[in-house]
Amino acid sequence: MKNSLGTAITAGLGGITLSSFGLTKPTQLESEDIQLLLKPRDAYDLHFMAVGDWGRNGADHQLAVAGQMGQWADQHPNDFIISTGDNFYPSGVVSEHDPLWHYSFENIYTAFSLQWDWYPILGNHDYKSDPDAQVRYSTISRRWKMPARYYSKTFALKDGKKVLIAFIDTNPMIPEFYSNSAYGPHVAGQQPEKQLAWLDQLLGNSDAHWKIVVGHHPLYTAGPRTTNYDTLAVRKVLESIFEKQGVDIYLSGHEHSLQHLKVEGKKFHQFISGAGSEVTPVKTDLPYSRFAKDQYGFFSFSISSEEIACQVISHEGMELYRTVVTKV
Repeated sequence: MKNSLGTAITAGLGGITLSSFGLTKPTQLESEDIQLLLKPRDAYDLHFMAVGDWGRNGADHQLAVAGQMGQWADQHPNDFIISTGDNFYPSGVVSEHDPLWHYSFENIYTAFSLQWDWYPILGNHDYKSDPDAQVRYSTISRRWKMPARYYSKTFALKDGKKVLIAFIDTNPMIPEFYSNSAYGPHVAGQQPEKQLAWLDQLLGNSDAHWKIVVGHHPLYTAGPRTTNYDTLAVRKVLESIFEKQGVDIYLSGHEHSLQHLKVEGKKFHQFISGAGSEVTPVKTDLPYSRFAKDQYGFFSFSISSEEIACQVISHEGMELYRTVVTKV
């Protein structure tokens, strides 16, 4: 049938063949191949943006941040987006069909450059309704990729080295949440010790060159929650695992600001991207704070085998901060 069809097409073209055009064999380009040729390029292999604490129906500069994210991803390489939690204010979503999916997500992050994969985690506000509704939305949305309350992804660099990103759920790690009327029903039965064992084993068994962990609550912060119960709770259970297993970066939200923190003697860098809408004050006198800004915006990370470059971009498109993380 194939030969007959080819003969018919050739006959219809009056005997014109590929050789008539000086061609000997057809190319095998697909649409995706052409799009790759048009994408911006730089010296790094993997790129992603991180935004957190954003879901306010577009209010309080959420639309402005979303617009700048779209422009940034249009003009710079970007492979995916990470959400650091508190995806829907004030109280999460009640189902995978909740109207907030449209009001706070689909109708806000509309740029074509933001239609690639989103890897979200859960924040405390997401626990006030049905956190598993955000897992179920992964079966409806093409770009929302949240297979479970905690999960991991491994990405390959050009030289074969790997980047491991563990997406964790810090809410069950906070003892006070179990007696809280808003959070309690959804942290009940979550077995945080099981998640911690999973994380320890995942990091310990991984041969990844870079190890990144993403969780909602920070271990350290220059925001209002420096010595708050939730900050101290997650630090108590996570810091020893990070140090033992050689975590390079811990990326969080919760504090509504943009921060880079590095505690003397600790291996990991703490980045906070929680300024997707509302912002709250930061302190300027903490010895472990390398950058802290109470301004709307997001982070952009670029990764190679040699380094991880980090840029902080404001809702007005200005670069607020730039740094590089290298292997210790």
